[in-house]
Amino acid sequence: MITLEALQQAITQRIESYNQDDCPIDKRATQTCALLESQNHILAQDIISPFTVPRNNLSAMDGYSVAAGSDLSKDATIDIIGESQAGTPFTGNLQAGQGVRIFTGAVVPSDCDTVIMQENTNFLDIRESLDKSKTYPITLSQAVEVDEHIRKQGEEIESGEVVLTAGKRLNPADISLLANLGVDKVDIYKPLVVGVLATGDELVALGAPLKSLAQIYNSNTPTLKSMLSDLPVIIHDYGIIPDDLDKTTAAVTKAMHDCDVLISTAGVSVGDYDFLTTVVEKLGQINHYKVAMKPGKPFVFGELNKDLDKPVLYFGLPGNPLSTVVGTLQLIIPALWRLSGVSANDLPMTVKVQATLQDDIKKSVGRKDFQRAILSQDENGEFQVKGFPKQQSHRIKQLSNANCLIVLAQEAGNVTAGEKVEVQLFPWS
Repeated sequence: MITLEALQQAITQRIESYNQDDCPIDKRATQTCALLESQNHILAQDIISPFTVPRNNLSAMDGYSVAAGSDLSKDATIDIIGESQAGTPFTGNLQAGQGVRIFTGAVVPSDCDTVIMQENTNFLDIRESLDKSKTYPITLSQAVEVDEHIRKQGEEIESGEVVLTAGKRLNPADISLLANLGVDKVDIYKPLVVGVLATGDELVALGAPLKSLAQIYNSNTPTLKSMLSDLPVIIHDYGIIPDDLDKTTAAVTKAMHDCDVLISTAGVSVGDYDFLTTVVEKLGQINHYKVAMKPGKPFVFGELNKDLDKPVLYFGLPGNPLSTVVGTLQLIIPALWRLSGVSANDLPMTVKVQATLQDDIKKSVGRKDFQRAILSQDENGEFQVKGFPKQQSHRIKQLSNANCLIVLAQEAGNVTAGEKVEVQLFPWS
């Protein structure tokens, strides 16, 4: 068996060669996407700012914008002759000793070089008696420095500056930036087409009745679709494939001609009715089979390439629900992000913390173990984690109740309450 870390590295290396040679990122098809629909898609073209930000000198405070050359010492007096509001700038001329009332975000008149906070004047004492239609004096309650409280034109972004580069995974902060620049559409790489299929005579699709006690609902396909919903992918569902070699071959053959990636659940073990490994070897190759992790040992990484211009990467998951979740988190989601063309420094991070174990855990040396658990914080804000007593990979209720996985190293044995353990949060926790 390959270790989980070695398999992750092998998948990463294969994807790097795929992105460079089999399907180079810079030659991939792109499409135009509305800004509000672009989150989690991969930017295909650099974004260049059409103007400076800020576009003018703007006030960072409510107060008074004062003409250059004015006396800014304590007890100095400034004659206020107008106002500058956000969206309605002052359009007159100012001389030394004059100023205008100004509000946060309003344009600083070109004659002015300073904004005085209203708290540093006698404004609060005189505001009730002011007639804003007339000139009125204000007095400085403390000395002020030139250039204070002005957001200078272009201090954040220059016109023509590259603000986002191709390969960026667009997030809400990027959408905020682009909206501020008036960008309403972006060019993105076309999403990967990912095929999913489930195998097993015992499986029944959601919405259909269970006709015998030997039947179960296909939960793995809905689980996969849900877990991949935030990725830039288009999912093709090939349904439930019976335990039949010819039908499995036909389904995989169709999927490999439609898709960039194929993910299957069940059918990858060594049982008499597990045909997927046979089909993959017939239509391509198996790069790695079996990984030293629990759950999820019978994991397959391969590729389908018979009569294709470029290979279709293949991931075969075991059939148990927890195996599907753990294998998808540890191997498939990171692989799909890399395959999508996202830049290396923008890959989503897996959140892991150290927590104090509350109960003893039994573990055998030999596989990296992922155990369902509940992470919480004590009154001091310290993390603590409590595992479930039974960890069989078919237990679906425990999976729903858990908010994390306790991660135990391959070489680790039993762990005692009070020890620190690594905990990986579920992305939805």
